[in-house]
Amino acid sequence: MRGRRGRPGLVGMMARTAVIAGTASAVVGASANKQAGKQQAAAAEQQAAQQTSQEIAEMQAQLDQMNAEKQAIAQQEAIDAAVAAKMAEQAAGAPTAPPAPAAPAAGGGDLMAELSKLADLKAAGVLTDEEFTAAKAKLLA
Repeated sequence: MRGRRGRPGLVGMMARTAVIAGTASAVVGASANKQAGKQQAAAAEQQAAQQTSQEIAEMQAQLDQMNAEKQAIAQQEAIDAAVAAKMAEQAAGAPTAPPAPAAPAAGGGDLMAELSKLADLKAAGVLTDEEFTAAKAKLLA
């Protein structure tokens, strides 16, 4: 048999076609994998951005709640200060000496009750130390 010159045979042609087809498949596969990787990275980045947005929203909600609690505390402190001012105003308008005790002959129980009332008024801040001392001296006199 004589060999062909310049042209490959049938088997050579099939081999060349298989190599070209394999190379084309590899290139297409690599390109598809690269695109899939890009899409996957974009999806992961988008998911991370959504998670960050959720965390920021949660932190903002916590901050809003803390601010509301702080505002409620400030309002309560303002109410407490107003009540204390009103009590002080009433104490200033009231006579400095408590009412005169009942007759001393009634017994020591009334004297003790009056002293404890004075102590309660002093503890509540209605009477100053000087007023308390003056009222006590008046009771004991």
